[in-house]
Amino acid sequence: MTKWEYATVPLLVHATKQILDNWGADGWELVAVVPGPNPEQLVAYMKRPKEA
Repeated sequence: MTKWEYATVPLLVHATKQILDNWGADGWELVAVVPGPNPEQLVAYMKRPKEA
């Protein structure tokens, strides 16, 4: 069975792609994006398989 680790990542609206590309390069997969604490920010939920 695959075990997962998760991360919550703040996203700035003007740099969303760059931030997600950086996390993706480290093996993280985007699960969901929700509104952040202010209009300029979003929150991304990421996951990746946990290393044994």
